[in-house]
Amino acid sequence: MTPLRLGFIPLIDCAVLAVAEAHGFFRRHDLAVELSREASWATIRDKLAVGALDGAQMLAGMPLAAAAGIDPLAAPTVTAFSLDLNGNAITVSRALWERMRAADPDAMATRPTTAAALRRVIAADRAAGRPPLRFAMVYPFATHNYELRYWLAAAGIDPDQDVQLSVVPPPRMVDALARGAIDGFCVGEPWNSLAVQRELGCIVIAKVELWHNSPEKVLAVPRGFAEREPDRHQALLCALLEAAAWTETHRDEVAHLLADARYVGAPAALLAGSLTGRLVLHPGGATEHMPDFHVFHRYAANFPWASHGVWLLSQMRRWRQIDRPLDLLAVARDVYRPDLYRAAARAVGVCAPAIDLKPEGVHADPWTLASADGDIVMGSDLFFDGAQFDPTP
Repeated sequence: MTPLRLGFIPLIDCAVLAVAEAHGFFRRHDLAVELSREASWATIRDKLAVGALDGAQMLAGMPLAAAAGIDPLAAPTVTAFSLDLNGNAITVSRALWERMRAADPDAMATRPTTAAALRRVIAADRAAGRPPLRFAMVYPFATHNYELRYWLAAAGIDPDQDVQLSVVPPPRMVDALARGAIDGFCVGEPWNSLAVQRELGCIVIAKVELWHNSPEKVLAVPRGFAEREPDRHQALLCALLEAAAWTETHRDEVAHLLADARYVGAPAALLAGSLTGRLVLHPGGATEHMPDFHVFHRYAANFPWASHGVWLLSQMRRWRQIDRPLDLLAVARDVYRPDLYRAAARAVGVCAPAIDLKPEGVHADPWTLASADGDIVMGSDLFFDGAQFDPTP
């Protein structure tokens, strides 16, 4: 059978794909798979559209944007598997970090850090006639875009009027910061930690602080593949479920694996810091412990929650990417396929949620979700600003 060609971007959250290849989980399920390292999310989108890829690591918002009709270059895809939770951060240049500390030291000394100090810097720049600050994210329909906007807006900053936003591929973020082309960015690891290691930037807030245990990347396949080859698709899901469980409990080994140039190609020690949740947030700073910085399998991390899809679509509407009436829940259910996940989970003995939707922002501590197969320990789902989100119409 022709091997499946799966695309990925060199980020820590390609880990489950790398583990499935390197540790034989694909072979265990009689799959021949070739992983293809790609340069940008736009490249992945385009290669899926022309059939050069059979599936890919994708930003959770990418299949939704295609289904909503707001990314005309994208082909219809579905996802039945979440590759991870959390994993991103917002980083600013050292110069901007110092300006923020001077503008509002109390706000900068409190975690999770709000953008209150940044609002003061922006006001001072406006009064002095300086150009707006420039921030980068990785794709217009990326979680990074919505997280950056959410963080800014919570402090009263208009992301479309008060700053300039641009798209930069993840591996180029740090160089863009070094050149002064941007003043900050929102990206996945290891690029935030690399900016700190090179003494170019400071991490202001991590995704796990902004919205605890929130969705990040998915494994998406063309809709036609899922319909034509359901057995091979299920085998792929089974392999990834087993690889995700292994990844969760072998993080030091994963760091050495991802250090290989075939995958991420960053130093293993740098990768291990993020993978184990021990991060240095600014040059010379102490190590901060965030044990849920990357979640690969715990907390039903691989389940494709339709409610996560609704939240992402609600942000597309909030920021006027969706400008027509649209049933957000129907779109989310069309793309996110928990039924396919449950079939694969049953085949490999993993407990799967019996519900497709859950409210967000209501659990401050770990909680238990009952399912037909047994109880599932879930993590906190708080938003940093205390907001709650109900995905039902």
